[in-house]
Amino acid sequence: MTADDRPQPPALTRAGPYLHLQRWIRADAQRLLALRCLASLGLKDAWLAAGFVRNLAWDQLHGYRHPTPLNDIDLIHFDPDQPDAEADARIEAHLRQQAGHLRWSVKNQARMHLRNGDAPYRDSCDAMARWPEVETAIGVRLRSGGGIEIATPFVQTGLLALRLTPNLQHRHPHTFAERVQAKGWLRQWPRLQVEDLPRAGAWHADPRNGNPSP
Repeated sequence: MTADDRPQPPALTRAGPYLHLQRWIRADAQRLLALRCLASLGLKDAWLAAGFVRNLAWDQLHGYRHPTPLNDIDLIHFDPDQPDAEADARIEAHLRQQAGHLRWSVKNQARMHLRNGDAPYRDSCDAMARWPEVETAIGVRLRSGGGIEIATPFVQTGLLALRLTPNLQHRHPHTFAERVQAKGWLRQWPRLQVEDLPRAGAWHADPRNGNPSP
């Protein structure tokens, strides 16, 4: 993305982060298509999450004219009755029939605690509460009437402030710095402010009650 392709970012009002996110999603044809595909599946507690929302906010706040391409579309859902990976593979195959130009990644959060070494999650939002970054832990879906519903275990003020905050509810806090480096977020979105990991014993707030800070 060149400097010439970066107009001024939109002025933000006091309407709150979710109204801005909803407006930006409605203006993104590819994201709306993905949300309609999700809605057609009838999955339990299902959301398009992580970079699907986070990257859109960062693009808008950097004033980019075109959205940054997504590596994949993270579809999370919670169905303890069908926790096997094969069920997710069948969902991905169905989605490829609907929108084969999109790269789908489907993960039933009812089994992901096994991979992550956590206690079993209660639902999709509880699973997001263990993700490495606060601003990644956000998902969206369409309501039955066509509205956009947002789910997050955090108060997402940092997302619109271009902060990237480590989540110390995640089992391996060092993963945060590794991901920032490996994913090249600061190259793509140079105005991001990466929060430092707090010193041991300096973490007091439960991030599910707001943006965590040391």
